[in-house]
Amino acid sequence: MLTSAARNTRQTVTVTATTDARVQYTAELARGVERFLEPPRRTCPWCGSPDLVVRMRTPDLIQGKPGVFTLSRCRTCRHVFQNPRLTLEGLDFYYRDFYDGLGQQVMEPVFDGGTAVNHARARDVLAVTTPKTWLDVGTGYGYFAKHSRELLPDTVFEGLDLGSGVELGAQRGWLARGHRALFLDCVEELAGRFDVLSMHHYLEHTRDPRAELDGAARVLRPGSYLLIEMPDPDYNLAPAFGRWWFPLLQPQHQHMIPLPNLLGALAERGFQPLRITRGQAHIGIDATWALVQLFAVIGRDPSLPWLTEPETPARRRRHELVWQKLAPKGFAAMHKVDAVLGAIARRTDSANTYRVLARRLS
Repeated sequence: MLTSAARNTRQTVTVTATTDARVQYTAELARGVERFLEPPRRTCPWCGSPDLVVRMRTPDLIQGKPGVFTLSRCRTCRHVFQNPRLTLEGLDFYYRDFYDGLGQQVMEPVFDGGTAVNHARARDVLAVTTPKTWLDVGTGYGYFAKHSRELLPDTVFEGLDLGSGVELGAQRGWLARGHRALFLDCVEELAGRFDVLSMHHYLEHTRDPRAELDGAARVLRPGSYLLIEMPDPDYNLAPAFGRWWFPLLQPQHQHMIPLPNLLGALAERGFQPLRITRGQAHIGIDATWALVQLFAVIGRDPSLPWLTEPETPARRRRHELVWQKLAPKGFAAMHKVDAVLGAIARRTDSANTYRVLARRLS
């Protein structure tokens, strides 16, 4: 337990960090957020078709940073993509304080709760090989390596991510090495070193998924394995949730790739799919995280440094009412709904997620 002095020190540090962040955000927002968006595309970035429709427009539901974001869907190949796309500066703005900084205290427990999902991913690989070396791209804090080591105690895990969490994962000993970098900047350095390369809920965050697959093909030698997991934009219940369907996650998710499109791209790069998992890959979060987003909107923490509304006692009371009184019962109910949706997904093989294990042939 923290001593009173230690608690006071931590509170002072937190207040100072929030104050500094508010100064930075205020200066950035004074310049407007429209500059964070590129010109809209008129053709699909996957197949080049001009037959596009708007799938969704939404604000940033989780953090509440200003801006409105659009997802377009190609009616030819069904690819879903952010349109207009965020610039690199925009990505930095909207990612900031989500996984790192102010958001780390919230997000780390979410990833730590993924033991069962991470074990399922590792078992897919164990069905065909026992790897000596494994690179997890988009590893975050390194929880995949932490959990998977329970099944693969002799595998050496390395992780790659742009956030500071990858360095924390290495410091904690979960990762033998943490690469804080863009994957495509490290391809030559990493080539030929790994038996398995995984991308779990990574490709949807990237600006050019096919370039990332090119990089994976260059890193992996023939006979090694690529494991990809990502949201399925064709999930039949997604329209029922609308913009509250969490896997759409704006403004972070740039691309939502239908399974046939991914399989075609893998084949073009010399990969042979060995295992395709749909129903069993379902992650039971849809109802719960729809409620999380709703509560984030109606019970927004008024101290967040990017909010333009003043922090008032009324806003503070509403925030506390939502998260202390409504949230516990609401989440308990939504967990039950997600359990039912998970059972349906496993029975019908229609899920919010798919997972593909492929072998590099040449």
